Amino acid sequence: MFPIRDHNPSERTPYVTLVLMALNVAIFLAGLALLQDQRALSQLYYDYALLPIRLSNGENYAAVLTSTFLHGGFLHLAGNMLFLWIFGDNLEDEMGHVPFLIFYLVCGIGASLAQYATDPFSTIPTVGASGAIAGVMGGYLLLFPKARVDIFIFFIVFFRIFPIPAWIMLGVWFAMQLFSGFSVNTSGGGVAYWAHAGGFVIGTILTVPLWIKLGGRLFWRQTHGHPPHPEAQYTSSNIPIVRR
Repeated sequence: MFPIRDHNPSERTPYVTLVLMALNVAIFLAGLALLQDQRALSQLYYDYALLPIRLSNGENYAAVLTSTFLHGGFLHLAGNMLFLWIFGDNLEDEMGHVPFLIFYLVCGIGASLAQYATDPFSTIPTVGASGAIAGVMGGYLLLFPKARVDIFIFFIVFFRIFPIPAWIMLGVWFAMQLFSGFSVNTSGGGVAYWAHAGGFVIGTILTVPLWIKLGGRLFWRQTHGHPPHPEAQYTSSNIPIVRR
């Protein structure tokens, strides 16, 4: 189960979201050239990935940010960029370009520190934009809890697209990160669940001032939790849609 789009069109071009996506893709493609040189690849991760043990030794503080632009594989990159594209444009639309960029970077740094705090002496490198994007998702949830998100469900030969409210999709996602963070041992590597959860919480908190500026609960009452503009309608897809 994963989201493929929302029904919340942005009203202006999301330049920062597009640049962040392009930058992540460009860095990933540049790193592909190192796949045949394991020594150079290891050096790349040593220099730019978040290695908690180095941070604990007072080294490489910049990695809390640089690590958010590295990815461990194509699927890792593709999944993150999909989430950023779905949720990033709307938050940028509400925040403005420069504030959104600052918000994104702060969420990424906060998510890295949240992951670091769980095991400050780990020698496992942490990479990926997931924590920063989780912050975007947290902000989206606060502003548009009832925006419709189309999720794709695949089970063996059965697949469907279901439109569900954002609060269900994002709430379930956040709950899964917490559950996995408490129950899965990642000492040998794996998904940085606490970076996800930490980024989500930080993004939600950082969006509170904007939510208050928009009217807080009055904003929710006026929009009923939906986007403050007409929702997008998708009628040309060849994939079956189960309507509510």
